[in-house]
Amino acid sequence: MEIYLDNCSTTKPREEVINVMIEALQNDYGNPSSLHRLGLNAEKKIEDSRHKIADFLKVSPEEIYFTSGATESNNLAIKSILDKYSRKGKHIITTAIEHPSVMNVIKNFQEKGYSVTYLKVDSNGVISLDELASSIRPDTVLVSIMQVNNEVGSIQPTWKVKNIIKEKKSEAVLHVDGVQAFGKIPIRIKDWGIDAFSFSGHKIHGPKGIGGLYINKDLKLNPVIYGGNQERGFRSGTENVPGIIGLGKAVEIMSNNFEEERDHVRNLKLYFMDRLKEIEKIRINSPDEYSSPYILNVSFEYVRGEVLLHYLENKGIYVSTTSACSSKGTKKSHVLQELGLTDLQVEGAIRFCLSYEITKEDIDYTIDVLKDSVEEIRQVTMR
Repeated sequence: MEIYLDNCSTTKPREEVINVMIEALQNDYGNPSSLHRLGLNAEKKIEDSRHKIADFLKVSPEEIYFTSGATESNNLAIKSILDKYSRKGKHIITTAIEHPSVMNVIKNFQEKGYSVTYLKVDSNGVISLDELASSIRPDTVLVSIMQVNNEVGSIQPTWKVKNIIKEKKSEAVLHVDGVQAFGKIPIRIKDWGIDAFSFSGHKIHGPKGIGGLYINKDLKLNPVIYGGNQERGFRSGTENVPGIIGLGKAVEIMSNNFEEERDHVRNLKLYFMDRLKEIEKIRINSPDEYSSPYILNVSFEYVRGEVLLHYLENKGIYVSTTSACSSKGTKKSHVLQELGLTDLQVEGAIRFCLSYEITKEDIDYTIDVLKDSVEEIRQVTMR
């Protein structure tokens, strides 16, 4: 038996996605910049995918740019925004629980002389809008806030952020890391005043190595990567045609199944949380409200997360202890520390990430294995 509960790290590509990518590799191998029929066919399929994504996000196709993935999308957005508006100021506002692909690029700018305000979060991992308002300064040029936290699933109230920026008479640009939100919760990019929005293919049962970035067409940002002027000159480089086609197919399926799959996963998460009550000395770190239905973070006290991970793996259950992009490091989760967890709770944290493929029977099996594994580990650690 194999139960994959690490869908925040990456997802299994849908069969339909794999099939269109194989077809693209076999038949759509022309360079989209070429003028002959093979090139034009590849270009047309790229634009078809661009339109599918734009339709899903309810934005214009010319506001969608393809990248190599979420890390590039976040870096591209932040670097190009700061490059464009550096003369207006050098103050950045972000949160203390951002993904490394945002946190580290902002730290790099901090080392270059930028001033950064890291908004604190409460025990649910949610920022204070009052602190945000009081942090905005005349020289604030960028506010970068993740929509859904990748470790605990907390949802930030970004729908209120742009109004606060305007109330403070600031022209700061709003960038949102939407990687764990894209296809998982409703997003209203235009209504919420989001200026830049990053997303990834392999988080929505699409391929790895492909991502996207929405940029409001009014921004007129400068490129960071120069070359042959692909992606309307903003992100040069020969396009990943099979990846873009696969991403388009994943978004098409996701768009058709969005509510059904979200409701299925939400019910599974509630059932999972209820059955977890059978295990003593645990803490559910994902908030009850304003939380992604796809993410459930739990601390098992007196159990080291990485030890429990391997116990579960031996029984065919795959989970993670923290963000996959930083899990091989030696530092403890900065997200869980910011939530106020004790060292014992941070060390015993496991992240379960659900998908449409998971069943109630999978949860029952996982709970049974968890109960036995936790008990066995605690017989050693609690002596």
